[in-house]
Amino acid sequence: MDIKRKITANNLLYILPIMMAFAITSQVFAEVLPQQPTISVPTVTSTPSGPKITVRLDADQEQINVRSGPGTYYDKVGVLLVGQQATAKGRSAGGEWILIDYPGIQGGLAWVYAPLVELTGGTVPIVEPPPTPTPVVTPTIDPTLAAQFVVTSAPTRLPTYTAPPPLTIPTFRAQTGLQAPGGIPMGLVILSLFGAGALLGFFTLARNR
Repeated sequence: MDIKRKITANNLLYILPIMMAFAITSQVFAEVLPQQPTISVPTVTSTPSGPKITVRLDADQEQINVRSGPGTYYDKVGVLLVGQQATAKGRSAGGEWILIDYPGIQGGLAWVYAPLVELTGGTVPIVEPPPTPTPVVTPTIDPTLAAQFVVTSAPTRLPTYTAPPPLTIPTFRAQTGLQAPGGIPMGLVILSLFGAGALLGFFTLARNR
């Protein structure tokens, strides 16, 4: 029992100084920390400088196409949403297309159609467009199929011109006087017949009375 009491007493001798040191340290930190002034760390936000484009809010669709060159015949490499911004780097010679920063593709540059975006922050220089894409497969026409649509018209002989026969115009000869057979004038014959008729009528009328 004496040995156990000695061990316990020795342990207390070690534990008490440690507990006292811990209590003093806690009190010191409690007094010092509230006295330190609080400072606010500013939040740094980076804003793009220089010319930039913004997709118009009045666009007909919710997104616009981003292409590898200034033209619809170039490949489509991505899209931009309505209201999205990008740094402008250049423009085509006519100003219809604008070159922008577009990370994630080869070269990091792409083109957008100018009427669908709004350019702000200054002007951009004219940039030489990339070469036009070469079609992978050259379309060929099957000669057998094309021959079905070829129509060969047979030559037709035009009618030959035949001149009409000469036109014969009849001629009329005026006669100065009419004569009955025997050379008697027709006027005399008519007067004789008229007189004979009148005379015959007169006798008929007198006889009826």
